[in-house]
Amino acid sequence: MKRRGFLAMLALLPATRVGASSQPVPPLTPPQAPLTVFHLGHSLVGSDMPHMLAQLAGDGHRWNSQLGSGTSLKQHWEPGEPILDFDLVNHPPNYRDARKALGSGDYDAVVLTEMVELHDAIRYHGSVKYLRRWGDLAREANPDTRLYMYETWHWLDDPAGWLQRIDTDLEPLWLGKLLGSDTRRNPKRPVYLIPAGQAMAAVARAAEAGQVDGLTKRQQLFALEPSGKQDKIHFSDLGGYVVALTHYAVLYHRSPAGLPHQLMRADSTAANAFTPTAARQVQDIVWQVVRAQPRTGVAP
Repeated sequence: MKRRGFLAMLALLPATRVGASSQPVPPLTPPQAPLTVFHLGHSLVGSDMPHMLAQLAGDGHRWNSQLGSGTSLKQHWEPGEPILDFDLVNHPPNYRDARKALGSGDYDAVVLTEMVELHDAIRYHGSVKYLRRWGDLAREANPDTRLYMYETWHWLDDPAGWLQRIDTDLEPLWLGKLLGSDTRRNPKRPVYLIPAGQAMAAVARAAEAGQVDGLTKRQQLFALEPSGKQDKIHFSDLGGYVVALTHYAVLYHRSPAGLPHQLMRADSTAANAFTPTAARQVQDIVWQVVRAQPRTGVAP
């Protein structure tokens, strides 16, 4: 990428992202082999994004998941809590019971996802407590398992503004309230961050500044409902690609530049793809976001 274009894109990152971290965390060493990953979450994980990640990572990458719709960490943990759409979204061979999975010690990395709205999750669903419980389960089973929190986003029509929420929630909510307590208890083995919300915001800003080929507005990163109405929370194939790139860059400590951009969905149909030029631009944006955030564990 030309220096002028690189600097222009870097300028689109809010200042709070560069070097932002509530507490220092030890850097991680880059993995030397394909990873086995467990995804715990909801529809902002889905089946397509981990499937895209596996294609980006290549042969040897393996994954399992336990999902729901709008599901909190508490609902996944407590046997008596309902998990909406559980039977619809959890199917073999990728589904595996989360407690058994994390307790097995089989995974190189565990990616946890909290429900949206994050304020409500922290206040009413015990996010801090249940993050600790899931983290402790994985730590006790395998001291080498790496733990991550997948930073998501809020609704496109959030009254406070979609970009504004992503910018302002990072420090006080994601890094402060959600990860801060766990870091104090586990300073040598903290939960790291996959800053997908930051990456989506950076790509949206670049698109709306005319710096991503063929992408002009943030809504293109989000799906359409069957009626054709704009979905205001779930990613499109393009948004899923951004999120998968972010997971790849954090988990593997590698620039996603040059990775394939024409991928398959989990149902073996072709996903909608960026142009080759746009894909490279998006890959560079994602890598800058990841390297600018110390909480990823990736060297700057």
